[in-house]
Amino acid sequence: QIQLVESGGGLVQPGGSLRLSCAASGLTLELDRIGWFRQAPGKERALVSCLNSDDSIYYVDSVKGRFTASRDNANNTAYLQMNRLKPEDTAIYYCASACSVVPGMPVWWGQGTQVTVSS
Repeated sequence: QIQLVESGGGLVQPGGSLRLSCAASGLTLELDRIGWFRQAPGKERALVSCLNSDDSIYYVDSVKGRFTASRDNANNTAYLQMNRLKPEDTAIYYCASACSVVPGMPVWWGQGTQVTVSS
């Protein structure tokens, strides 16, 4: 059974940092893409970062230079380090086994973790 379990969200002041974790079971993160998505209130879920199996990484422009995606192959866990957080980063963050949703292709999602940036 494939499962992604997220942790690390919370409330932080603007300019602060959080690190999200995504622990995988049933699939090997080293061999797969890992997508980090977020969904803000009233908005659609959107891709924030894509960590490819060759370790190339995509970031959406709004987080470049502030967020860093990585993975620990030994622990089969992916991370999203978020620095210099802004109120507009407030959202539910999800990790996923893909970086896009393609009809007919299975995607496994984490349960989501709330990130709130507020003073």
